[in-house]
Amino acid sequence: MRLSGAQSRAVAEQILRLPPGGWRPWQCLLAALPDENSASIDHVVVTYFAAPRSYTAEDVVEISCHGAPVVLQYCVWRACQAGARPAEPGEFTFRAYLNGRIDLPRAEAVRDLIEATTLYQARVAAQQMEGSVSKRLAPWKEQLVELISLLEAGIDFAENDVDVASEDEILRRLLPMTQGLEKLTASFAYGKLVHEGLTLAIVGRPNVGKSSLFNRLLEQDRAIVTDIPGTTRDAVSEVSSLFGIPVKYVDTAGIREGRNLVETLGIERSYQAMADADLTLVVLDASTPAAGEDQELLRRARERGRHLVVANKCDLPRMLEYDGIAVSALTGEGVEELRRRIGESIDAGGDIAQESGFITSLRHEQFLRECLEGLHHARAAVEQRIPHEMLLLDLYAALRPLDAITGATTADDILNRIFSTFCIGK
Repeated sequence: MRLSGAQSRAVAEQILRLPPGGWRPWQCLLAALPDENSASIDHVVVTYFAAPRSYTAEDVVEISCHGAPVVLQYCVWRACQAGARPAEPGEFTFRAYLNGRIDLPRAEAVRDLIEATTLYQARVAAQQMEGSVSKRLAPWKEQLVELISLLEAGIDFAENDVDVASEDEILRRLLPMTQGLEKLTASFAYGKLVHEGLTLAIVGRPNVGKSSLFNRLLEQDRAIVTDIPGTTRDAVSEVSSLFGIPVKYVDTAGIREGRNLVETLGIERSYQAMADADLTLVVLDASTPAAGEDQELLRRARERGRHLVVANKCDLPRMLEYDGIAVSALTGEGVEELRRRIGESIDAGGDIAQESGFITSLRHEQFLRECLEGLHHARAAVEQRIPHEMLLLDLYAALRPLDAITGATTADDILNRIFSTFCIGK
C-alpha cells in the first residue's frame, strides 16, 4: 500500500507499530500492523521516500504486507480511518506530473507499460518512461525557441543595434527542425502498430491451406482443417506475438461463388476482413494453376496496398505461375521466412525499431503534424518576405503543439533566453 502527501508519515504512525529510532528516508523498516485491540496481524516492511526524491515528489510511505487480500484490505481501511483517502485512477502519476517529477510523455508511458501485452511493448514503454520521446523532441524545441528569441530580440531591441536575422539564416535554422520532426512524425506508422498491434487477414480460395497456415503461424490448432472445400464459414481470429508486436491473425472463409446463404455471408466477411486489415496474406495453391478467384483477390490486394503473396503447398510439384513466398503449412517449410517478411512489412525501413524515441501516441502524432504545419507556413512567410512580426505568429503556432506534448514554454523562458544570449542594455 502506498501513501503520498504531507501527512503520509502521520497516517502510517497511527496504523503501525514502528521500531525505535523513527523514520529513516530511503531505508526499509520492519514494523507491526496491529488490529484495533493492538494484537499483531502482520509484520510489514515500511519504506519512506522523502520529498522531493519520490515518485510523486511528495513524502511517500510504502507498506509491504505479506499479500493476503484480507490483510491488505484491512491496512487500506485503517489508513482511511486515520485520515487518508483512496487514490483516484492515475492520481499518483498525475501528482508526479503536477509536481514536475515527470512530463506528459513519461506519464502516458506509465499507462502504456501497464497495458503492455508483450515484452517489446513493455520495453518501449519503459524507454518512454525514461524520457526517450522527450529527449528526441528537446533539441528541435530548443532550436525553435532560439529562433523565436532571435526574431523577438531583433524586433524589440532594434535600437540597441541587435542584428535582424536574414532570410537565409532563418531558412537555415528551419530546415533541420522540419526534417527532424517529419522523421519523428513518420515513425508513428510503426509506433501505432507497436502500441495497438497489427491485424493480418489470411485470404484465398477454398482449400488452398489458409486454415493450416493460420494454425502454423499461431503454432496451435486453432482453426478446423479438413479436405472439404468451404470448411471455414466465418472469420476466425487469434492474437499472437510476432517480434514483440501483437498480431491479430484472421482466418477467413474461402472466396468463391457462394453455394448457399451461410457461405455467401462468410465470403462477404472475408472481403470485409481484407478491407480492415493492416496487412493481407493472399494464399495461393502452388500445386495448381492460378484460377480466376486468385486473380481477383490479387487485384483487390493491390488496391489495398499492403499485402504479401504466399504460395502454399510448396512440398508438392509446383504448377503456379505467380511468384510468392513459398511455404508448406503441412511441413512448416518457409514459414520462418514468411514471419520475417511480415516483420519487414511492419517496419518497412528496417531502422525504426532500432530507435528508442519513436511515436506511439496518436495525440503526439497530431500535435507534431500541427507543429509541422506551422513550420511550413513559417518557411513560406520567409520566402515571401513577410515581416518578422507576422512570421513569429507561425513560429508560435509551431511551438504550441510541442508545448502540449512536453510542457509549456512561458514568456519568461523567451525573455530569459533573449537576455542570456544577447548583450543588450550594457
